[in-house]
Amino acid sequence: MEPLLSLKSVSKSYDDLNILDDIDIDIESGYFYTLLGPSGCGKTTILKLIAGFEYPDSGEVIYQNKPIGNLPPNKRKVNTVFQDYALFPHLNVYDNIAFGLKLKNYQKPKLIKK
Repeated sequence: MEPLLSLKSVSKSYDDLNILDDIDIDIESGYFYTLLGPSGCGKTTILKLIAGFEYPDSGEVIYQNKPIGNLPPNKRKVNTVFQDYALFPHLNVYDNIAFGLKLKNYQKPKLIKK
C-alpha cells in the first residue's frame, strides 16, 4: 500500500540550529500516529512542514503521491491545532473557523449552525 503522506529526505534549520536532518516518514491511511519526544526535537516543525506553515530546506512533503511543497496552507487537506493557536492571517474570523468544515464539504447553512 502506498503511504497517504510522506516526508522524504526532509531537513530544516533555523539560523544555525539544525532541527530536522534528512528525515523520512511514511504515514498510511487508517492508522493513528504519534510524534513523541522532548521539547525542541522537531515535532512541531514536522507538523508545520506538513501543514505548509514552514518549508523544508531540502527534501519534500508528499500527499497521495504528489509533492505539495508549492501548495499554500489553505489548499492542503490538513487540520492542525498548535499550542500557539496559529490562524490564517489572510482569512477573517469566520473563514478561519469555517476552514476545516469547508474541507469536509459542509454547506453554508450547516457552517453557520456549527
